[in-house]
Amino acid sequence: MRLGFPVRVYGLPGAPPPTRAGADLPPFGGHLAHLRDVVGYLAARRISMYRLSTRLAETLAEGWPASLTAHRGELDVLAESIASHNLRLSFHPHGAVALNALHEEQVHRAVGSLVLMAALLDALALPAASVIVLHVGGVYGDVPSARDRFVRRYEALPPEVRRRLVLENDDRRFSHTDVRCIHEACGIPLVFDNLHHRILNPEGVPMREALAYSLGTWPTEVTPKVHFCSARTEARGLATGRLQVPRWTEHSDFCNPFEFIEFLALAEGLPPFDVMLEAKARDVAVLKLREDLARFAPEHTPRLA
Repeated sequence: MRLGFPVRVYGLPGAPPPTRAGADLPPFGGHLAHLRDVVGYLAARRISMYRLSTRLAETLAEGWPASLTAHRGELDVLAESIASHNLRLSFHPHGAVALNALHEEQVHRAVGSLVLMAALLDALALPAASVIVLHVGGVYGDVPSARDRFVRRYEALPPEVRRRLVLENDDRRFSHTDVRCIHEACGIPLVFDNLHHRILNPEGVPMREALAYSLGTWPTEVTPKVHFCSARTEARGLATGRLQVPRWTEHSDFCNPFEFIEFLALAEGLPPFDVMLEAKARDVAVLKLREDLARFAPEHTPRLA
């Protein structure tokens, strides 16, 4: 079982923070250089799973085939390093990348973003386990129609994009049952998110059942991935006296080890899977969870890659 984290790397000295939306993006070559440093850091910390920043793909922009050609040497070196360390990389685009949007212009932009991400994963010679995780998108007042629109747009995608896409249940609009309906219509694999399922599960599907079903939607030759996080419990504003209570949909800074151990026990007997920890402390949270498992549940540590 791999444990991974998304985008920001707190343990890498001098690592730049993710570029804010709307800000000027550094050149593609600069992002590749940063990724090279990240890969070295991951290898040194024995972290074998990582979510790439979508900014890496966005810097390709127009004329991206030429950009990939111009940076072929750097990409080949990166691909060799990623393969030698057996890293599993992925993308998780922001909510504006919605295949089921009502306006064709937004859909066109979404497809363009997915094409760039898939092209970059291919340029790095990454295997089928390196996926692009999507949410369904908006409801627009009609859940069945929103699901059907996603299926139609998914089926119309280029095959090189479609083979990278997987679908995640969310905590506001589309539950496990909804994404299950979409999978049954078009075959897209499902990423199970434990916190989202706790928050949005109107059908009352038991967590083990939802997890087992999601794992079974993946191709047999690909290890499924799941998302795991604990809900944030800390209050904000204690120092100012203006207290803001938790909303429970927020990710915690670290993973509650006892919740994670219970999740592993719940998954006993199911097919193996990798885990993306969606904790705000990112790489530090992965390292802390490893320590916690060694202390509180050493029987599980041999499972960790």
